[in-house]
Amino acid sequence: MPAPPRKETLYTRRQVEDLIAQGKHIIIVEGKVIRTDAWHPFHPGGDKAIKHMVGRDATDEVNALHSREARDRMNKYQIGRIEGRWENFLPPIQGGTFRLLKDPTMETQDDIESTSGSSAAASPVFDGAKGKSELRKRRTSSRHSSGASSATSLSDLELEEPSLKDQSESLADKRTREDIEFDLAKYPALDASTQRDIQAKYRLLYKRITSERLFECNYTAYAWECCRYIFLFGMSMLFLRLGWYGFSGAFLGAMWHQLVFTAHDAGHMGITHDFHTDTVIGIIIADFLGGLSLGWWKRNHNVHHVVTNSPEHDPDIEHMPFFAISHRFFASLRSTYYDRVMAYDVFSQFVIQYQHYLYYPLLAFGRFNLYRLSWEYLILGLGPRKGPAAWHRWLEIAGNVFFWAWFGYGIVYRSIPTAWDRVLFVLVSHAVTMPLHVQITLSHFAMSTADLGVAESFPQRMLRTTMDVDCPTWLDWFHGGLQFQAIHHLYPRIPRHNLRRTQRLVQEFCEEVGIPYALYGFVDGNKEVIGRLEDVSRQAKVLAECQRALAKETIEGGHGH
Repeated sequence: MPAPPRKETLYTRRQVEDLIAQGKHIIIVEGKVIRTDAWHPFHPGGDKAIKHMVGRDATDEVNALHSREARDRMNKYQIGRIEGRWENFLPPIQGGTFRLLKDPTMETQDDIESTSGSSAAASPVFDGAKGKSELRKRRTSSRHSSGASSATSLSDLELEEPSLKDQSESLADKRTREDIEFDLAKYPALDASTQRDIQAKYRLLYKRITSERLFECNYTAYAWECCRYIFLFGMSMLFLRLGWYGFSGAFLGAMWHQLVFTAHDAGHMGITHDFHTDTVIGIIIADFLGGLSLGWWKRNHNVHHVVTNSPEHDPDIEHMPFFAISHRFFASLRSTYYDRVMAYDVFSQFVIQYQHYLYYPLLAFGRFNLYRLSWEYLILGLGPRKGPAAWHRWLEIAGNVFFWAWFGYGIVYRSIPTAWDRVLFVLVSHAVTMPLHVQITLSHFAMSTADLGVAESFPQRMLRTTMDVDCPTWLDWFHGGLQFQAIHHLYPRIPRHNLRRTQRLVQEFCEEVGIPYALYGFVDGNKEVIGRLEDVSRQAKVLAECQRALAKETIEGGHGH
C-alpha cells in the first residue's frame, strides 16, 4: 500500500512530542502540522513569537495576526495533520520538556500512556511548598545521620522549620495562588468543553465582523489624520521661527504622539492590508519622521500579542529595574524575550518601593529608551536578514539617519541658538509624548499576570489580561485606537477607525460566553494602574523587611554558636 502524501501523514500527539524533543519547531494550525524551522530567519515578527506557539494549537493566534496570503503560504511548511481536538503542550521556551519515542517507527503502550501534560514544568506555586518540605526533611535526615556540625549558616537556615526565608517564599507563593484562584473564580472554567465553546463563538464572531466589513479601512479618516499631522508640524515650525522653542517642542511632540497611532495600524497591516505597502508606510512614519524602528516594534509587539502580561515572556511589562507589576519579578525572573535575568538587585529593590510615584516622571522620558532599543535592533541585525523582509532593515537605517539629520542637526543644532533652548526644546518635545506611554501601559499594567496554563483559550487570555478605556467618540482622536486594546488584541488587523463599531459585537460575545469585559474611564484606569504599582511596592517593602530580619537572624545565630 503506497504511503500517504507528505501533507496527509497522520500524526499522533506522542509523535509530535517526539519531533519537538528532536529540536524541531512544530505548531498546529487548523488541524495541520506545521514545521516552522525554515521560516524563522525570514519571519518579520521574529522567531520568539513562533517559539511561544510550539506544541500548541496556534490557529487563533495565526489567524488574528496574519493575512490570508500569509496563512496560505504556511501550507508550504505543512508536514502532516492531526485528527480530533489538540491538547496543548507547554512550549520549550516556556519550560516545557519533551520525550523522544523509544522506537520512532511505532508507539509502545508506555509511549502512549501519560502523554497528557508531559511537557508541563513543575509548578512553583502548587507543588513548591510540598517539594521544599520533603527536600528539607531529606537534608535534615542526611545531616543528622552524617554527624554534621550544628553550626548555623545561611544555607542551614533552609533546613530549619520554618525559617524567615521560607516565610518570605511562602508569602510569595501564597500571593501567586491567590491571584490564580481569583482568576479561576472570575473567568470561565478551563475544562476542554468550556474553552472549546469560547473558541467556536470567537471564530463565529470573526465571520460576523468580516461580513459587516469591519476589516475594511476607512481612508477618509486617514485623510483627516494627515491634516492633523500637517497642522501640528506647521505650528511647531511657526513657533520655531518665532523663537518660542517650548511651544515649538510641544507641537512637535504632539505630532509624534499622533503619528504613532498610524504606525501601529501599519505594523498590523490595518491600512492597505498589503505587507510591503503597510510596512513602508510604517517605516516612513516611525523611522523617517519619528526616529523609531518599526521592525523592532514588530518583533517586540508580536510576542506581546501571544503571551500578553506574562512576567517571564511579555516584553511590554518587563521594565525592571524601574517597574514591577507583579510580585513575581521579585524572584529575578529570566526574560525569554531579552534572554537575560531581570535581576531584583539592590537598586531595583529601592526603586520598586516608590514606583507608583515614579510612574509618570519615568514615562516622560520613555522615548529616549525607544531610541536605544531601535538602534540596538538595527545595528545588531535582530530582524530578518533573508527573505522578502530583509531589505526593510536598510530602509529603516536610512530612515533613522534621515530623522537625526532633520531633527538633531537641522532643528536642534542649526535652528536653535543656545544650549538652554536646545535642552528645553528636546525635553518638552519628548515629555509631551508621555500620554502615549501611559496609553500603552494603561490597558495591561492593572490586569492579571497570572498564568492559568495551556488549557486557556486565546480569546479568554486576551480579555483577562487587557482592559479597554471608555471615552466619548469625539475624543477618539486623542487615544488613537489604543482605548480599544481588548478588542484590538482579539482582532489586531481591524483598522482602528472601526474599533468602536466592533466594541458592541465584542461586548455581546463576552456576555454570551461569560467573560468579564474590563472597561474603565481614563481617570479610573490610571487609578487602577497606580493602585497596582502601589500594591506591588508594598509587597516589595514587606519582602525587604523579611530579608533584613533574615540577615539579622543569620548574624545573631552565628554569634550564638
